Amino acid sequence: MLVSAQEMLNKARDGKYAVGQFNINNLEWTKAVLLTAQENNSPVILGVSEGAGKYMCGYKTIVGMVNGMLEELNITVPVALHLDHGSYEGALKCIEAGFSSVMFDGSHYPIAENIEKTTELVNLTNSKGISLEAEVGSIGGEEDGVVGTGEVADAAECKQIADLGITMLAAGIGNIHGKYPENWKGLAFDALAAIKAATGDVPLVLHGGTGIPEEMIKKAISLGVAKINVNTECQLSFAEATRQYIEAGKDQQGKGFDPRKLLAPGFEAIKATVKEKMELFGSIGKA
Repeated sequence: MLVSAQEMLNKARDGKYAVGQFNINNLEWTKAVLLTAQENNSPVILGVSEGAGKYMCGYKTIVGMVNGMLEELNITVPVALHLDHGSYEGALKCIEAGFSSVMFDGSHYPIAENIEKTTELVNLTNSKGISLEAEVGSIGGEEDGVVGTGEVADAAECKQIADLGITMLAAGIGNIHGKYPENWKGLAFDALAAIKAATGDVPLVLHGGTGIPEEMIKKAISLGVAKINVNTECQLSFAEATRQYIEAGKDQQGKGFDPRKLLAPGFEAIKATVKEKMELFGSIGKA
């Protein structure tokens, strides 16, 4: 059964580790993440962007697929199904469809409007036992058409949002989506410490987990980050494994063109990537 992310993130915050959010894009992605979480006794969050939601035929389709897998694969670790970088309207649709967690990204609104919309969603999600992620300070890169420059969030604004009763807070600290450029300045740990001091016990979220050096990840966790998002790295590993399979001509051998065989190397590559991240985040054995 899908669960809210609140309990798993509170445990992560107190235990000084982080739960990984791994974005899903199809059946292979979802199955790979769920099996890896079960095999490693780790809680996990399945992230779904609005773009991926459309690609997978809508949120109700995704909920049905995930619930079916939880039962058929005998998944017993805590699993949250989470809307990633959702609009206000998208969050409402996911709540209706049966998601157990949603993110409302109001970072591109003036802070007053961000507070207003987040407050409405706090009331709604609390009444349904659903966890809610909010954001202050845009994350760099592009996510479903929303482009951020990687700004550093204002600690006072973070406190205003955190005090509304949200489950978790994504605060920009110089992180970006996608690959990090060579001239990237790194995470702003002074800002993270200030945000942690201002927001208290609210678990913090680090977006753009792909490509951040391990020592930075560990330091971010020590400063209050309890959820780390990974998407691009899984896409890259899937693409590389699939490319090697095709370039080796294996798709032309026997029934190597069968999609179940064609997608298998990418599936295994995602599993390896997810396990590697769970080890780094410290969530293995914490279900």
